[in-house]
Amino acid sequence: MQIIRLIALCTCLAAVTLAQQPAAPLEKLAAEGVEALKDGRTDEAERIFQQLLRQGGRTPFALHNLGIVYQQRGDHARAVAQFREAVRLQPTYGPAHLLMGVSLAALGKTTEAVSALERAVRLMPQEPQARLQLARAYERADNWPGAVGQYEALRQLVPQEPEYAYQLGRAYSRLAGWSYQRIAQLDPNSARLHQSLGQQYLMQGRTELAIRSYQQAAQADPKLPEIHLALALIYLEQKRLAEAAKEIELELKLVPHSKTALAARQQIEAAKAASPR
Repeated sequence: MQIIRLIALCTCLAAVTLAQQPAAPLEKLAAEGVEALKDGRTDEAERIFQQLLRQGGRTPFALHNLGIVYQQRGDHARAVAQFREAVRLQPTYGPAHLLMGVSLAALGKTTEAVSALERAVRLMPQEPQARLQLARAYERADNWPGAVGQYEALRQLVPQEPEYAYQLGRAYSRLAGWSYQRIAQLDPNSARLHQSLGQQYLMQGRTELAIRSYQQAAQADPKLPEIHLALALIYLEQKRLAEAAKEIELELKLVPHSKTALAARQQIEAAKAASPR
């Protein structure tokens, strides 16, 4: 359904792009071809656009619409050939770059698809479908920073669309995992990696593993803020108040004006005062 709407959009964009339309004697034939394409009469549309090409209407408009015919049939290789010729004749023809990217993606040619879709976005920065298709291509290329950027742009373009908000949240989640993988590749003993693992374990309720990860983070970088704070809060929750007090003092040596750490110190002191001696 999504690809059908996308093709319909690009058909309309092509229909209103007068600069690409054939000369006056062939305008009526071109209009008939567009109507056939919109109605799903692909055989008739193919015949009309082939006729246009034979009669001298070799324009980006005709080539683009013939590419749409093939794309609707799932013949993406032939579609790409038509879109390529369209953008060769007019490199700024945005709809052809967009649908060429879609067909290249369908053929599994992710790198080429990304290139075509990036060009489509540059030419049509306000077109949501161009950004959506580029975001999806970035996902296939495991480029999660790029995907997040496109979904953020979509949220700004169409703030009332809940699907884009959902996809942005999903992309942020995948970006976090992608970042952990890159950190692990660069430095398996990174304090940030251990910190991230500690956060994940804590969310999963695996407290002892979380403590171990935070301790490893502190060993890897003793001056990294938030590590001792996290340990102090865990120990406070477990009523291990002496250990909590020790960790919070280490945190405050690093960030003496941290409101969070100062509040945690107060909580620890209150818990110690309330505990039986």
